[in-house]
Amino acid sequence: MRNIKMVVQYDGSRYKGFQRLKDNDMTIQGKIETVLCKMTDEPIEIIGSGRTDMGVHAYGQVVNFKTLSKDSTSKIQKYLSEYLPEDIVIKSVEEVEDRFHSRYNAKTKIYLYRIDNNKVCNPFTRKHSIHLEKKLDLELMKEASEYLLGEHDFTSFASSKSKKKSNIRTIDSISIQEKNDLVEVYIEGNGFLYNMARIIVGALIDVGHKKITPEDIKTMLENKNRSLSSDTAPAKGLYLYKVKY
Repeated sequence: MRNIKMVVQYDGSRYKGFQRLKDNDMTIQGKIETVLCKMTDEPIEIIGSGRTDMGVHAYGQVVNFKTLSKDSTSKIQKYLSEYLPEDIVIKSVEEVEDRFHSRYNAKTKIYLYRIDNNKVCNPFTRKHSIHLEKKLDLELMKEASEYLLGEHDFTSFASSKSKKKSNIRTIDSISIQEKNDLVEVYIEGNGFLYNMARIIVGALIDVGHKKITPEDIKTMLENKNRSLSSDTAPAKGLYLYKVKY
């Protein structure tokens, strides 16, 4: 039995998320597994490094699967490229050791959030970023992000639907960059709760629009109460950017 690792990019705009659903085949996992099953004539289940939500994109989703197929990795990649929808792309395919697990072996993940901060919405990025006409104060956002670094209980920054036993996570870095009025927020951490990255961005946007102060982020963390923190930023601006092993 071989263990195959793949790096996948996808535009999540028209999908119901990464995870396969019983009553709907419009998922990233479902589309990939369908093609792999036809190629190998085996029941294939792929394991993703994370389950991105409906409408969320990925530059570097990592998956792995077990197969008896003797096809070369290049042949697997070529077959997938031919039969997958155009908005799902396999960037690389390699055979790895049997113990490799795309989710359990991940050390950190980087999420990217894109904000179109132009006065007028860019029609070419409208499905892949959110548009905010009012200018963001990036220096205030950077100041606020400092409070999120390190190990914290992120209960205030997790959806009430989150079912994790512990809400303690570590954020290693938050980088906020701007070019031509496109603001990019990169968040790297050892793990993310349900909607955590989007809630963090929502809070940083509130700081950038001076609805709250940077110090309020510290208060949100201390309160450990989701109802007292900011709204969840829309899914379409979020990307699973990179997974580190």
